[in-house]
Amino acid sequence: MNKLMVATTVGLALTFAAGCAQKSVVRYGDATAVETTDISFGSTDLQKVAGEMTDSLLLSPVVGTLTQNKRPVMFVERIKNKTSEHIDTESITDSVSTKLLRSGKFRFVDMSRVEAAREQMKFQQDGGMVDSSKAVQFGKQIGAEYMLYGNLSSIVKSNKDKSDVYYKFTLRLMDLESGLVEWADETEIRKTKAKESVGW
Repeated sequence: MNKLMVATTVGLALTFAAGCAQKSVVRYGDATAVETTDISFGSTDLQKVAGEMTDSLLLSPVVGTLTQNKRPVMFVERIKNKTSEHIDTESITDSVSTKLLRSGKFRFVDMSRVEAAREQMKFQQDGGMVDSSKAVQFGKQIGAEYMLYGNLSSIVKSNKDKSDVYYKFTLRLMDLESGLVEWADETEIRKTKAKESVGW
């Protein structure tokens, strides 16, 4: 009798727990909506810095002169993360370079794929499987004329009432032949989170 009661009780408990369990629902959201989950660097911040800096570069009179009669070749160095957070700065680099390429004013060389390109060219030249008259030749690639590079830094402050984080994103365009910095700009973000007191 006791075993039957225990089994019944366990069964009822499991049924009740299953009925009360929450079901997760997945929905698509707006990728451009403001993200306010926390004060860490997020998607809204990435979109803001990439958009503002790209617009600033494209609207610069210096860049207008550089791109007046040609499409200069550029490479984008990965943004240096000088914050205390783990931030995928390659995403910032990708967004900036994509926006610049869409503008039609620049051409790019992808330094992150140099080794893969070299392997493919070596295969075409030495593999014996590609018609030598159609194989891509070494020494024909175009070198970059300009380098775009930058830093992402932050200052974090907090006390018992609130947390504050300040981000600064700096970007520079260098003429590789002369070593001159032709353009530079920076944008800032400040985010504050107040700590709510819980009480009766």
